[in-house]
Amino acid sequence: MDWLTEHEPLFRLGCFFGVLTLMLFWETLRPLRKSSLQTGVLSHRRISNVGLSAINTLLLRFLPGIAAIQAAIWAEGSSSGLIPALALDGVWGILVAIVLMDLVIYFQHRVFHAVPWLWRLHRMHHSDRHFDTTTAIRFHPIEIVLSMLIKFTTVLLLGAPVVAVILFEVILNASALFNHGNVSLGKGLDRWLRRLIVTPDMHRVHHSTLPYETDSNFGFCFSVWDRLFATYIPQPRRGHQGMTIGLDEFQDTRSDQLLALLIQPFRNVKDSLPAKPPEPSDHPQ
Repeated sequence: MDWLTEHEPLFRLGCFFGVLTLMLFWETLRPLRKSSLQTGVLSHRRISNVGLSAINTLLLRFLPGIAAIQAAIWAEGSSSGLIPALALDGVWGILVAIVLMDLVIYFQHRVFHAVPWLWRLHRMHHSDRHFDTTTAIRFHPIEIVLSMLIKFTTVLLLGAPVVAVILFEVILNASALFNHGNVSLGKGLDRWLRRLIVTPDMHRVHHSTLPYETDSNFGFCFSVWDRLFATYIPQPRRGHQGMTIGLDEFQDTRSDQLLALLIQPFRNVKDSLPAKPPEPSDHPQ
């Protein structure tokens, strides 16, 4: 564990690029939804998505004081927070911290859909007209800073161990890259895996243009939260090949330009309104 904390930046970076490379390779060989705009390694939208990731990475380097790892170091030194109070040491403390941090991310995601000004930030992620692993890194810089502040506060309240925070950041990034993949695991494997984790077919529903599907499947890592809090839709009504990805307001190619993405939250466009989901019987299992 000492090696992990000492080499945290290198470990996280290596895991990120390793998973990203694997997913890009998988999508290129066997894409689920075939489109030249979507599957081209150097497509315009993918370049914009990577550009956003680079901006966000640089931004967080200039704001190291709000990093979750810094909160964990402080909490561990002061023995404050829920986990020390419950005397959860070692592996149990790490596991509980990871599960609770994932639960917070689930509710954070729901809040960003429910609060109008937060949705204006988050909708940039949803405005991607295609769905692949680079969609996982398409977030507005302001949302990234707010998300980091939420994680910072969560780590302090939990008193999460440093190792747990490092592992959670790696798991969260890897899960997002995986479950945004333009790939299919096959019905059998997907049905088995989604009992525990969010799969690409499960999360793809969340990127539908249909509002009641957009407001479902909020989980990033563990799939249990959507089932537990009744936000789970197993399959898109129009099927994975027939569904439309993105938002109706942003279906033109100009929406994929980097500058357009950065100013998108400040544009005066009609927000998608949540709608009551249909009965579960309307969706294939």
